[in-house]
Amino acid sequence: MNKITTLLFAVALVWGVTESAFAGNPDRQGEAGAAQLLLNPWAESAGLHSMTTSFVSGVEAMRINVAGLSRINKTEVQIGHGRYLEGTDILLNGLGVSQKVGESGAIGISLMSVDFGDIPVTTTDQPGGTGSTFSPSFFNLGIGYSHTFENKISVGVLFRGVSESIADVNAFGFALDAGVQYVTGENDNFKFGIALRNIGGRMQYGGEGLTTQGPSPNNGGYELTFNQRAADFELPSMLNIGLSYDFLITGGTHRITVLGNFTSNSFSQDQVGGGIEYSLKDFFMVRGGYRYEFGAGDADAFDDPIYTGLSAGATIAVPLGKDTPESRASRFAIDYAYRTTRVWNGTHNIGVRISI
Repeated sequence: MNKITTLLFAVALVWGVTESAFAGNPDRQGEAGAAQLLLNPWAESAGLHSMTTSFVSGVEAMRINVAGLSRINKTEVQIGHGRYLEGTDILLNGLGVSQKVGESGAIGISLMSVDFGDIPVTTTDQPGGTGSTFSPSFFNLGIGYSHTFENKISVGVLFRGVSESIADVNAFGFALDAGVQYVTGENDNFKFGIALRNIGGRMQYGGEGLTTQGPSPNNGGYELTFNQRAADFELPSMLNIGLSYDFLITGGTHRITVLGNFTSNSFSQDQVGGGIEYSLKDFFMVRGGYRYEFGAGDADAFDDPIYTGLSAGATIAVPLGKDTPESRASRFAIDYAYRTTRVWNGTHNIGVRISI
């Protein structure tokens, strides 16, 4: 009874925040900023189109569903790298650490940055370039905590700082993530998850780059510097609901996981998708997914999403010790993922994980 009560309370808490976050006018779709919060630098979950809401764990949980942060052995360190929209020279970089706290809790910190490369500076007088370059600085830093109750119910919360800037213009804001995971079944086969992401205040750009000079009032014969105020914008909040089931074959030597996921976006069309993952003793895994966005394929192709279609990935994991049930929790893993895109040449992700 305590498990059911805890689950209902956690779901009610997330759903209560959701109701207030998604009660806006649907005409606002397309008006959110801070799109970096929608990018995923982690290869393991990217291979399933980030639809691992129900069973994601460790460092990657801080990007998908923070409730899974505590489902680790002791410590996990992860590095992720992505080539976003191959051909644009945009790179994604991620670094995260999660650490068990007590028997049932875990705390984690993750950093993600977007590398745009060097962009030529152009002006109205020199549209071909001035010879100098600039590079925007986009990054977000998250600190999360998760707690697991009797290995069945996990709840988590994460606070994230979001920064976007160039040399003379910048914006900063805060976002909140919350999530729940529930595991049941004879062998913990069935998993269910709810995650609310990117809830926060509005952001606004400011800085010297928004100043301009103009004539003084009343024809004073001199110029004044005026500060232009940029319009503020909201964060791309979303709600993910996912479930999965593990088919264990030959005593768990082979595992086939089937999953489904629904995403409600407050500033874009909703999405639905599914995927499958095969695992051989958790040493070798292959996965693939398909995601569809409602409204995609309409007459106006300009509004179609970048990611709609297939994704695939693989993992090779090596135990850090002898092949025993205890040592399998301590391992070194390499992940790879590829996601098809409507334009450019897809997105590639690669990452390494160390779990002890």
